[in-house]
Amino acid sequence: MSRFHTLTVQDVRQETRDAVSIAFAIPDELKDTFRFTQGQYLTLRREIDGEEIRRSYSICTGTLDNEIRVAVKRVPEGRFSTFANQSLAVGDTLEVMPPQGRFHTSLDPARQGHYLAVAAGSGITPILSIIATTLEVEPRSRFTLLYGNRSTAGTLFRDRLQGLKDRYLERLNLVYIFSREEQEIDLYNGRIDAGKCHALFDRWVDVKGLEAAFLCGPLEMTEQARDALKAHGLAGERIHRELFGTTLPTAGSRPRQATGVGQVDVDQARVEVMIDGRRLAFEMPRDGESILEAGNAHGAELPFSCQAGVCSTCLAKVEEGEVEMYANYALEDYEIEAGLVLSCQCRPVSDTVILNFDH
Repeated sequence: MSRFHTLTVQDVRQETRDAVSIAFAIPDELKDTFRFTQGQYLTLRREIDGEEIRRSYSICTGTLDNEIRVAVKRVPEGRFSTFANQSLAVGDTLEVMPPQGRFHTSLDPARQGHYLAVAAGSGITPILSIIATTLEVEPRSRFTLLYGNRSTAGTLFRDRLQGLKDRYLERLNLVYIFSREEQEIDLYNGRIDAGKCHALFDRWVDVKGLEAAFLCGPLEMTEQARDALKAHGLAGERIHRELFGTTLPTAGSRPRQATGVGQVDVDQARVEVMIDGRRLAFEMPRDGESILEAGNAHGAELPFSCQAGVCSTCLAKVEEGEVEMYANYALEDYEIEAGLVLSCQCRPVSDTVILNFDH
């Protein structure tokens, strides 16, 4: 799962002025490898101007669409996003890691549930996959989407969402919220923040009756939406978050989160990593680089993408010892309690640490 595969670009589609979607041709021998669950993402790798660039992008197609496609929104000074929007063409190849991510729940065709999604901007990408798949797999379930953008023209996948609305007229409720385009209903104007969430939940959503809620967008928006959902009675385990387009502090600027207790005043630690059935042991300083960086410096070829504690490409399980994380924007509390960590943010605490990337 940690290895890249060379895939050919099958289609490049202009979705908005500053966003494209990219579909890949999957050879028969890789069909099972690239079978995905709604809400998952792909990590892409490309050498640009002599430097290896990795980026993770969510899959925007449903699991039954017979296509695997990601969306790339151009961001200022974004090297990969600029390349994808300006230069990438059909027939080009990219290095692609198999689908990853846990931004989803299991589906049941017999279920009659109500789901909620709150998205902003390009945060719609995994949400689109989740909505399309859920409504098809669970024919008696409903979905409500609160989707924030600046204006109609910049709304990513608006046509695709309207197509889903036409298909699932009674089961899909779309609520567009614009910050720079006035709508007749004042509640639909502005940004999605705490006040907006409380007002919408009071009037339009039976929060306590939700099967699950999916939040995707900038950090502040997802935190405020999460807190509003909890205040309206939704249990934390039913709330799922993924971050897009947020400015994150560097690892060293946040308090450390420990999976164990007790500091050991020793400069070096012995770390062993398990990846793709292989084991590699090495020594590294307790302060300085992360376990991910140290492992790759020793030839472990550990998977990574954002290196900011967001995407979870570098996810591992602590089999032995104690580590601490500087930043975590991807794991829930129960996952940390189960020993899962983001290796790009981990430093060793105990004398010996064993991390399992094949967990």
